[in-house]
Amino acid sequence: MLLNCTRVAHGCTTLRVSQISRTSYNHHHSLQRQFLPLGRGLQRGLRTPPRPTATATATPSSSCGGHRLLLFHTLRMPASCLRRGLAQTANKIRFVGNVKPGNVPVTSPITLPPKVKVAVAAKMGRSHYGRLLSLTKSEKWVLTAGILCLIVSSAITMSVPMFLGKVIDVVFNKSGMDSAAIARLGEYSLMLFGIFVLGGFANFARVYLFGNAALRIVKNLRSRVYKSMLMQEVGWFDTKGTGELINRLSNDTYMVGISLSNNVSDGLRSLAMIGVGTGMMIYTSPQLAAVSALVVPAMAGMAIVYGRYVRKITRRELDKYAEIMKYAEERFGNVKTVKTFCREQQEVAAFDKKLDEALQIGYKETRAKSIFFGLTGFSGNFIIISVLYYGGTLVLEDQLTIGALTAFMLYAGYVAISMNGLSNFYSQLNKGVGASERIWEILDRECSIPIDKGIMPATKPVGDVGFQNVFFSFPTRPESAVLSDFSLNLLPGRTTAVVGRSGSGKTTIALLLLRLYDPQGGTVALDGMDLRTVNPQWLRDNIGAVSQEPILFSGTIRENILYGVNPGDDHSEELLQRVVQEANISQFTDQLPDGLDTLVGQRGMMLSGGQKQRVAIARALIKNPTILILDEATSALDAMSEQLVQNALDRLIQGRTVLTIAHRLSTVRNADQIAVLSDGRIVEQGTYIELMNIPNGVFRELVATQAFGGQEPSQEGQDGQAPSQEGQDGQAPSQEGQDGQAASQDGKEPRQV
Repeated sequence: MLLNCTRVAHGCTTLRVSQISRTSYNHHHSLQRQFLPLGRGLQRGLRTPPRPTATATATPSSSCGGHRLLLFHTLRMPASCLRRGLAQTANKIRFVGNVKPGNVPVTSPITLPPKVKVAVAAKMGRSHYGRLLSLTKSEKWVLTAGILCLIVSSAITMSVPMFLGKVIDVVFNKSGMDSAAIARLGEYSLMLFGIFVLGGFANFARVYLFGNAALRIVKNLRSRVYKSMLMQEVGWFDTKGTGELINRLSNDTYMVGISLSNNVSDGLRSLAMIGVGTGMMIYTSPQLAAVSALVVPAMAGMAIVYGRYVRKITRRELDKYAEIMKYAEERFGNVKTVKTFCREQQEVAAFDKKLDEALQIGYKETRAKSIFFGLTGFSGNFIIISVLYYGGTLVLEDQLTIGALTAFMLYAGYVAISMNGLSNFYSQLNKGVGASERIWEILDRECSIPIDKGIMPATKPVGDVGFQNVFFSFPTRPESAVLSDFSLNLLPGRTTAVVGRSGSGKTTIALLLLRLYDPQGGTVALDGMDLRTVNPQWLRDNIGAVSQEPILFSGTIRENILYGVNPGDDHSEELLQRVVQEANISQFTDQLPDGLDTLVGQRGMMLSGGQKQRVAIARALIKNPTILILDEATSALDAMSEQLVQNALDRLIQGRTVLTIAHRLSTVRNADQIAVLSDGRIVEQGTYIELMNIPNGVFRELVATQAFGGQEPSQEGQDGQAPSQEGQDGQAPSQEGQDGQAASQDGKEPRQV
């Protein structure tokens, strides 16, 4: 549960948001629309309070996981003040900490009047449908043309029973088939033929227009969702699985698009046919129409209950399949580990178990669907029998012709079929609402580190970096501090090596410098500017990073190198060839038939470790960064590859501020300064010789015990695959700073030489 204690005063109103769920925050704009028009109703329902303040608390609903509004009041306030106060409060909500519900002060809530509760529920329901239908605005003219074609085709379809009834009356007239009757029969038949041709063209246009509109709606929605996902901060991806995000991007958007296109077309067609058919039934025989209307209230009630149930069960089903996709994606991404430990059969069994859980949810939907359509089918058949019996008596009493009874029965059949279609439309629409709720969670979320805000200096930075009293823990593990009272200065044009045991927080420093995360305490500054005030794009445009296991995208070597070019910057073939030479890439590309246009495969799997590393160095070189981050780019390479990569790195670091995360002694020796990290803070700092001369020093102990330096390439976490990379590809960063992972340095002050 997340909390923000914010007081908003406006005239006679003071509101305090005490507690709010993540879902409530994601939908705060929707909350404004839902509750603000109810201000006067709420004001009338409040009793006279003893104190001149009012408190509004938003808490999660334990029953459905949604949100509800509890109002605590102390005065009878004007509705306009209440509306303005709620609007301002909703716009100011943000998360600043992780608070348990038990720590939040609770005030006894008042009970909302029943009429207000009903109005709130109705408005919330309408808002879901209204927002879903708002996605069609971009296709309003195409859909309008489709609706016109729908009206034409529906009118033609509903005219058939009338003409058919006239034909039957002509054939079964008492005077027999004379020449006049035959002429009328020919006219009616010709008219029916022309109507059928026009109806065919109208149906073609309707399906074509709605179908193409559906494709564009899905395309635009997927583009918006993908953009919203990429705009989120890395911490958000730590809590989401890749499979879940892909499921929302594909299945959920497709379901929403279908519910708004062909489904809307079929629903409007059914609604039009019900309206016209009911009117023609009343026109043909009011008595029979009254008998048919007996079943309508019951069917409408069943449809409402069924639709609400389908919306809820669809959300559960989509959540379960998202979990399944996340599970499968994780296993496919770590297939080498699965093979190494011979876990194929166990993984299949675990996957089948999850599928069975989803199947049980599907069974519930199927059961409800069977009951609903069984009851509606029985009701329709019962009405047909009643109409036949009563209509037959009217024909025998000469109050109704055979043709009129036939036309009425056809209209009744059309109405029954259309009501069934309308039920399907309502069911599919509720499925779309259930899927859209998962999409709104992404579209409504505001990134905590927006890339389009902040200071954008006109010149490149000098490269003076300072960490001052930084405290940081990952959002997924707020109780475990990775950095605590961490301070370090990176001097312009100098190389700083950070060393420490595994889990001491070395890679986290690089993540904070790139502002992939913000610290919970202290500051990270560049040239005296707090990074939280700087535009993240400008910052990252001036920082190059080469990790221990670089990630390449499927494509060519050329495309992966040019990926490092800053957006808006020009690049030439001459520049590309220069960085290729400096990164020693030509040493292996000259031997490839396609040279730089050689495909690297998914995540660069068709290249060796040294080749991928050199491509990553070229990618960093081509952006000409002021600051360079090296997460031990040579620790996992053989001697020959290491020498080639090291030569490229030596050219790369010249004249730049360099932060290197060191795992090898050779890297540390060449650094201008060394910072020893333990338990999330700097405990020693100086040159290699200075630190080695400290008796019983931490750095000297690390070298003596071979905690780093001179060791073989780290195999930690490999299990047959590449070393894990912190914060990459939506995976949670590896936990750093855990108890027992590093020698305890609590209470030690950093030793500056």
